[in-house]
Amino acid sequence: MSSKNYLFTSESVTEGHPDKLCDQISDAVLDDLLRQDPKSRVAAEAATTAGLVVVMGEITTKGYCEFQQVVRDVIKDIGYTKPDYLFDYRTCGVLASIQRQSPDIAQGVDSSTKHEQGAGDQGIMFGYANNETPELMPMPIMLAHKLARKLAEVRKNGTLPYLRPDGKTQVTLEYKDHKPARVHTVVIAAQHDDNVSLDKMRKEVLDAVVKPVCGDLFDSKTIAHVNGTGRFVLGGPAADSGMTGRKIILDTYGGRGHHGGGAFSGKDPSKVDRSGAYMSRYVAKNIVAAGLADQCEVQVSYAIGVAKPLSVFVDTKGTSKVPVERIEQLVLDHFSFKPAEMIEYLNLLRPIYRKTAAYGHFGREEPEFTWEKTDMAKKLRSEAGL
Repeated sequence: MSSKNYLFTSESVTEGHPDKLCDQISDAVLDDLLRQDPKSRVAAEAATTAGLVVVMGEITTKGYCEFQQVVRDVIKDIGYTKPDYLFDYRTCGVLASIQRQSPDIAQGVDSSTKHEQGAGDQGIMFGYANNETPELMPMPIMLAHKLARKLAEVRKNGTLPYLRPDGKTQVTLEYKDHKPARVHTVVIAAQHDDNVSLDKMRKEVLDAVVKPVCGDLFDSKTIAHVNGTGRFVLGGPAADSGMTGRKIILDTYGGRGHHGGGAFSGKDPSKVDRSGAYMSRYVAKNIVAAGLADQCEVQVSYAIGVAKPLSVFVDTKGTSKVPVERIEQLVLDHFSFKPAEMIEYLNLLRPIYRKTAAYGHFGREEPEFTWEKTDMAKKLRSEAGL
């Protein structure tokens, strides 16, 4: 790091953002099929624009997905329930174009007595953790997610009933000596009804959303931009097309660390884009939780159809308390990155994925998020001699 004092920014979006709506639809399709057939192979993409949702992809399953119902239920849950929004769950069109998974891929991924389950694709995945927050996540992305979730909360519970589903958040954090010191700038874009004044909305969003979430990090010098254009009435798919997999940075670490490029939503865990990234987060988080390093990034890489990863790389960014070589050996000794073993270890063949599709896949202290457990920290710390 070139400087001890710097600004770092991360963004998030609400569940009503068009891209996030598509992520949730994709994962709702996945969950629906996993409930019926845990061995379903799903690669479900969604796209949306004014008045239309299209679901497409490759699915092999013993179950059956009623796409119309699943898509409309997601849109309703998010809050697109009024014709005034120019997009609502009753009247939007829903199209589906689905084919089976390629048999050329299946023969490399399916397990048999002669073949161990291989990776569903080539690629690289990263997992990251640091000790900036109790969740062992970078603070800017955690604050951005909490702001986005709070916008949805005050909309749904009636605190700010004039808010609409679409929205974005952004947090610029000031670091001193590499430690979070204060919130430098907050940016909020909140879709709203036409009959609310900008001044009223700005004040109430600050009081009900920004200040409660940021707490003492929000001070007299913090800059706040709420609806910088002055108006955000037309939003959601009526104003902006959306697509699955276009929010991969806010899905992960908000720009801290690296990203392998693969999206998560709509993919069953045989796709290592998802399971490999979840396992890498689990390993990195346990290393930080064990006190072996203040931050840790784990990279894993795969070849399609091959079970054993090509490489596993651990980087503590110079913050390790023991030699990195020792940490790498502990990772190889205690964690498997083979697809079938990751799926079993993290219990991934369950309908748990729609919840992951808004407000981040990591830093979530909820029972479905098995990759967030720190149950290996004590063993790692002991074997590292700390």
